[in-house]
Amino acid sequence: MTHIEIRVFAHATEDEEKVLTAVRNTLPPQVSESITFKRSNLTGHHGNPITLFEAKIKEKDHVKAFFEKLASTLNSLDKEVLSNEIERHIDKGCLYLRLDKQSAYLNEVRLCTTDPIHFRIHFRKADSKEIAEFCRKIGIIS
Repeated sequence: MTHIEIRVFAHATEDEEKVLTAVRNTLPPQVSESITFKRSNLTGHHGNPITLFEAKIKEKDHVKAFFEKLASTLNSLDKEVLSNEIERHIDKGCLYLRLDKQSAYLNEVRLCTTDPIHFRIHFRKADSKEIAEFCRKIGIIS
C-alpha cells in the first residue's frame, strides 16, 4: 500500500471539532497527532453549508499502524461482513472503507454506509485478490 486518503463531511448541524475528533479516534496516536486536514466549504443540495475535511497518510509506518489499529478495533461481525463483501470494497487497486462517524466519536470502530468517514487505501499495482489476501493477513477480514 502506498497511502491512505481520508474524507469526512461536517454538516451544518454538526460540531466540526467533534467530527475531527471522530476521525482522529480511528487513527493510531502517532498519526492522530501529526495529521493535517484540508478544509473545503461546500453547499448541500438544499443550500445548506457543508464542510469537507480531507487528509492523506503517506508515511509507511503510519499506514501500517492504521491497519494494525483497524484490525485490533474492528468487531468480529464487521470483519465477517467485510470478508463477505470484500470485492465490493476494492476498485482499481484501492480498498474503500466507510467507518461510522458517531461510533468513532465514542471511540468505537464500526463499518457503516450512512454519513461515514471515508478511507481510500491505495495499493501499488495490486489486484483485488492480493488486496483481499493482505486484508486477511493483517486481520481486518476473517
